[in-house]
Amino acid sequence: MQEGPTLRDFLTLLGLSLIWGSSYVLIKWGLEVFTARQVGVLRLGISALALAPLAAIHLRRVRLGQLPLLIVVGLTGTALPAFLFPTAQQYLSSSLTGMLSSLTPLCTFLVAWLAFRNRPVRQQVTGIVLGLTGALGLAYISPAGEGDSTQQLGYAGLVLLACLCYGTAANLVANYLRQVPALTITVVSYFLVGLPALGYAVGAAGVIPTVMRAGTAGATALAYVSILALGSTVLAGLVYYRLIQRAGAVFASTVSYLIPVVALIWGLADGEGVVWQQLPAVALVLVGIFLSKRK
Repeated sequence: MQEGPTLRDFLTLLGLSLIWGSSYVLIKWGLEVFTARQVGVLRLGISALALAPLAAIHLRRVRLGQLPLLIVVGLTGTALPAFLFPTAQQYLSSSLTGMLSSLTPLCTFLVAWLAFRNRPVRQQVTGIVLGLTGALGLAYISPAGEGDSTQQLGYAGLVLLACLCYGTAANLVANYLRQVPALTITVVSYFLVGLPALGYAVGAAGVIPTVMRAGTAGATALAYVSILALGSTVLAGLVYYRLIQRAGAVFASTVSYLIPVVALIWGLADGEGVVWQQLPAVALVLVGIFLSKRK
């Protein structure tokens, strides 16, 4: 590994934040035609199709006994969030969902503490409390005309559950798959859960009839979900792995601070309302992330 991040690494970090921060508005646009279930299976299926050539190589690099754990990593780190986010976004704005998704580092640490006995120091506990308090404020504060705050709070719980899924996958990898290269884990776990979704998308999910009935709008929505799958899932995952190799995990993890900013900008550009009371809540979440990462 090199001594410090280079300009190329900073540009890569910015590119990652743009890709991942744009995921939520792409989901929103996909939901204009598809159901939340269809968005999920399409995202997983298209990702599996794109990763098939790499999967043929990397599947040979894992032992048979490791496959069940890799499937669990794929389910928690990819499959479940692929359905939870669009389900939540049927009731939440894309900008709010993106801001709430910044809880992933906090949830990763919380799972490590509760499930894997990684004892925190006081300021890390403070970070968790501040971050979750900020998320609660974000979820409850509803811009005028965007629905009931209590209902919004309930669906924000699905985003929190998705973040906990990400945190579970990260801890499973850190504790049980350290000997397996990160790229192999990414490719194999994505492919194993995405392949069944591909068959389901073509068959039982009714994606093709939906696209045909919707005409141009259906083709456009399919393009948005394809960009989501190829960009936010496949490309971003591989680039993130490479960035960790080049600049280290700590530097790469700072993308968590940039994603909510990009999601907020996209939301404003797409006509979503934002109230000023949300900004202190976002600040609390980011401060909580910062404190939870410090030793």
